[in-house]
Amino acid sequence: MSDCLRLALVGCGSIAEYHLAGANELAGKVAVTALVDPELERVQSFAERTGGRPYQSLAEAIAAGGFDAVDIMVPHHLHEPLALEAFAAGKHVLLEKPISTSLASCNRILAAAGAAGVVFSVAENGEFWPELVRAKELIDEGVIGEVVTARANFVYGYDPQWFRAENPWRFDSQKTGGGIVVDGSSHWIRPLRNWMGEVEAVTAVIGYPFARMQGESQCQAIFRFESGKTAVFEALNIDGVLGPQDWWRIIGREGEIAIGDGFEGQLRLFDAQSPNGRSVMEASGYNGAFAREIEDFADAVLEGKPLQAGPEQSLAEFKIAQAIYESARTGGWVRPADIA
Repeated sequence: MSDCLRLALVGCGSIAEYHLAGANELAGKVAVTALVDPELERVQSFAERTGGRPYQSLAEAIAAGGFDAVDIMVPHHLHEPLALEAFAAGKHVLLEKPISTSLASCNRILAAAGAAGVVFSVAENGEFWPELVRAKELIDEGVIGEVVTARANFVYGYDPQWFRAENPWRFDSQKTGGGIVVDGSSHWIRPLRNWMGEVEAVTAVIGYPFARMQGESQCQAIFRFESGKTAVFEALNIDGVLGPQDWWRIIGREGEIAIGDGFEGQLRLFDAQSPNGRSVMEASGYNGAFAREIEDFADAVLEGKPLQAGPEQSLAEFKIAQAIYESARTGGWVRPADIA
């Protein structure tokens, strides 16, 4: 293989814009050579911007060739058939989170990836978000002392960018595999796991304040980690107005880290020297993660480097989401390890 990864973008919707921007930052290491989307106008627009060849199906693109790997960014219920099609063709796969809509489907995808002997990565930008990475560094450096607790606050108002069309697929629980918890919570749960360790058990409630969304649009949960420490996870999506609020807070014995609000990101440190808080890095935010996650995937394909976080990490977050659902159903604590 050459020193440049030839990549096919499969799905040219909203998230593809971020992936494309990330790939463009890696010019020379990553080249977008094919675009796949059933909507002709949309795929042609991406093709014009990249110089890649447009196709309306993955089968058509595979038959034509010209790429080494696929970056799959489609509604969740399409993850399994497209991933398996790519594996069967010997293509490396970067797949948007969550892995799929059910644990059985997730396991089939993981098994197919192993049998194909290709690189399989799940695009979880919570692993690469610059502010979240810097927070981990500050924790490891002991800047806030021993971590006591944390809060992950996945709360945002309705944004048409993520709900395109008159009847968006995100409103359909069969296509998403649930609601806000399975759809986006991994972005908030991954950093909690990186900061505090493995989740041992969860207790949660869910609600449905966003009437158009079939799945849950509200969640309050407590995570208990293997260390015995706890953190709070909240999720809310409503078609109303919300004020600014931090998306993460990490409380230590000697200080606190706050990250937010919103996709722009800003990391502030509160300690004895700065009790009113100070910024410790230039804001990068959500956008800053995509080039890093694509580069991690490219390095694994081109150089055989281990992934920073393998797909089993995303499977763990899928199980945490399912544990949240089971806890909301039963009213008790549920261990993600018991989800089967």
